[in-house]
Order: sequence, then C-alpha cells, then structure tokens
Amino acid sequence: MADTIWVWVELDQGRAFRGSLEVLSKAATLGTAEAVVCGAGARDVAPTLGAYGASKVYVHDDAAYDNYLAMPAAATLGKLIEQHHPALLLFATTYDGRDVAARLSPALGTGLITDATDFTLNDGDLRVTVPWGGENVVTATLASAGTKIILFRPKAFALEERGGGTPALEEVSFGIDQATLRARIKERVEQAAAGPDLENASVIVSGGRGLGKPENFAVVEALANVLGGAVGATRAVVDAGWVPYSYQVGQTGKTVKPTLYIAVGISGAIQHLAGMKGSKYIVAINRDENAPIFASADLGVVGDALAIVPQLTEELKRRKG
Repeated sequence: MADTIWVWVELDQGRAFRGSLEVLSKAATLGTAEAVVCGAGARDVAPTLGAYGASKVYVHDDAAYDNYLAMPAAATLGKLIEQHHPALLLFATTYDGRDVAARLSPALGTGLITDATDFTLNDGDLRVTVPWGGENVVTATLASAGTKIILFRPKAFALEERGGGTPALEEVSFGIDQATLRARIKERVEQAAAGPDLENASVIVSGGRGLGKPENFAVVEALANVLGGAVGATRAVVDAGWVPYSYQVGQTGKTVKPTLYIAVGISGAIQHLAGMKGSKYIVAINRDENAPIFASADLGVVGDALAIVPQLTEELKRRKG
C-alpha cells in the first residue's frame, strides 16, 4: 500500500498558492497524495488540487484561518493527523508555513526538516535532500515515529499537472477552538511593484554592494528593463535601504530559477547563492577576479560594472532597433 502524503495548501487571494501546488505535484509521484486547505474559498480550489495529484482534499471553509495567525491552522492539522495518521506532512516554505510547522512539531512529538529540495519515500524509508553551506548537499531523515514534517524551498519542484480527476472532498467535522484565535491580522498592505514578478521572471538582473552607492543601482534597472526582466538585489543592498526588501534574492529572501541571472557587483556569498544557483545560466560582472560568484557563473566578466553594464545596455538597445 502506498504511503499517504499530506500537503498543506495555502490560499493566495482565493487561489491555491503556487508553491503548495509544486510540492503537491511531487508528492503525487511518491505515494497517495492528499491535501489539506483551510480558509475562505477552500472548497473552490479542490478541483485544482485534483489536477495536481490530490486524490482527497480535507477542507475547512472558514475565514478565521485568513484572519488569525498560525494557531488555528496548527490546531486543525494536529487534530486531523491524530485521526488519519499520514506518513508525511509537507509544506511549501512561507512565513505562515514555517509558523504552522514549528507549532505542530512539538505538539506531535516529531521532528521536522527544513530547507529541503527533494525527497524519496519507499515503504516508510524517508530520505530528504538538504543543501548545506551553499556547496554541499546532505541526505537527512527523521527517526521518530508518527507523521514527519518537511518544509521545501520555493522552486524545489516543477509545477506539473498530474491529470488527476475530481478528488474526494472531506469537510472538517470539528469547529475552530476559540482559544486559538489570539493573534489577529489587523491590516494587509500590498507593495506596488513594476515590471515582471521576481519569482517567476525568466530573466533577472541583480545588483550588490559592488555598485558603490544607491544611485548606481540605476544601471541594474536599465539593463533589466531592456531585457524585459525583473530586478533583484542582495541582502546587503536591501538592508542599506537602496531598494525594497521585496527585491531580495537569497537564503532569507526569494528563491529564483530564471533562464538567465545576471549578477552585477555581487561577490557571491553563500546566502545569496542559495537563492539563485538553480538559474539555468549565470552571468557575473565584478571587478574582483577572485569573487566567489565566478565559481558558479557560466560567464564571468572581470571589470568595472559601472562601465560595462551601461555599454551592454546600449548595445542591446541598438540590436533591438
């Protein structure tokens, strides 16, 4: 009998979050994939979850999950796990996902593995792939009994429909424990963004502290614009206030996998590489020939980015007519 693998599906403006679907489509290749989704409109996403491999969907269509942080979701998952005992519970790594998983782990008395990029499950034998220190990869497992919890990096898996039919739908039979409705979301603020979405862009041009000062970041934006790409940045740049935090690529920022990633004035710290090393082609421009970024680059250009990038931008404009 195939192992039962649960995936916690987050809702994003009434739709299933892409990262959750990525994890679900992978789970469907390794066992009986089932999904748990809570929040207003949970029932409406069930057909989508079936298309990505869920044979069954547990739903609790209650807006309280959208308005209160972590605790009601963790409590609901805990009760469901006590009833059904899935082998695994998988999360896409998000702020909410990490919060829910961190509360569940001690409640269930089981460990969890974070930052994973792949896994296998054969007759209960769990093997999880986890990058370690930027260049190394380790295989981890959880020896504890019971449902095991894993959080996966964004873009760890391709988004692939599995051609499943309409999944079985099971309504959560119990209500929300009022004691869990404590940390309430009072306001949501959306930051306006221009240009392609960073996480889904096929071309990204990112800038680092090697650009020298905030006004020089304009050369990165100009190159991204002519390429029709998105703009990224290192943590040092966003911490310095040059650009918003939504631009950050790296271990504590966004994980991206574009076709082309151009790193301008970026040394290549492990934390930044963790967020972009899955790019198909990496071009690095840096005046320091010993910069670590060159070890990961398909093409390295040693020189002053403030001289090279504007020339590259103008040449691209000329070729585009």
